[in-house]
Amino acid sequence: MSKLIFITGAGSGIGRAAAMLFHEQGWFVGGCDANQASLEQLSRELKDRNALTCLDVRDKSALEVALADFCDQANGALDIMFNNAGIATGGYFEEVPYEKTVDMVNINLVGVLNGFYAAIPYLRKAENSLCISTSSSAAIYGAAGMAVYTATKYAVKGFTHAMSVELARYGVRVADVMPGIIDTPLWQGTRYKQGRPAGNYAKMPEMNSNRTDSARTIAPSEVAKAVWDAYFGDQLHWYVPPELEESDKATSADYQKRRDEIILERRR
Repeated sequence: MSKLIFITGAGSGIGRAAAMLFHEQGWFVGGCDANQASLEQLSRELKDRNALTCLDVRDKSALEVALADFCDQANGALDIMFNNAGIATGGYFEEVPYEKTVDMVNINLVGVLNGFYAAIPYLRKAENSLCISTSSSAAIYGAAGMAVYTATKYAVKGFTHAMSVELARYGVRVADVMPGIIDTPLWQGTRYKQGRPAGNYAKMPEMNSNRTDSARTIAPSEVAKAVWDAYFGDQLHWYVPPELEESDKATSADYQKRRDEIILERRR
């Protein structure tokens, strides 16, 4: 029997790359996305060993039904739950429409909580199971113009730490992956100015494509590989690229210093 992974936000970017990688390794891939067309395309490419459902991770009941149906084929066991769905909306906090802010919180954070609620019963039935979520390098320090996105990713990081302790009593492992600049559709999220759309961040991956430091553009497949490694490893946070870990440690050692550095950089 193939091992099972369920991926939220499976239709594009990191989720899609993870679906392709795990399928290539012989796993049965389940997943969901709010975009039906992207799921149909992914299913055609995978050809077999897949069960993909169009749903919104904000809908806890729909996610629970999808997980139950998917895990039924393995006597109710799930090897990996990958809470990956997320969106990015930017702009100064008070200039972003309230409903757009709430959407980010409900997808990026509540969607992860929904994933945990739905998956825990099935993860408990699989040996060495893993619940992994997509956090972000945004959870290293506060990014102006992305305050709420940053807050949701800090929350996922902290929740991961707490749940890694809680779920240890069941033998379920918990981790997160913390990507930097990844070439995904996430950057197409709207940037707002004074409550109105004022572009997006689509040029960000190209702008960082020639960099060689931790801010360089990374392919989604590298994040998928980190998720694969997480199943066979024991790290709490998986940084992509790995150099981000040093940035995280330096920021944690002196948050005020890092804040002052960022403010100074923005004034130049």
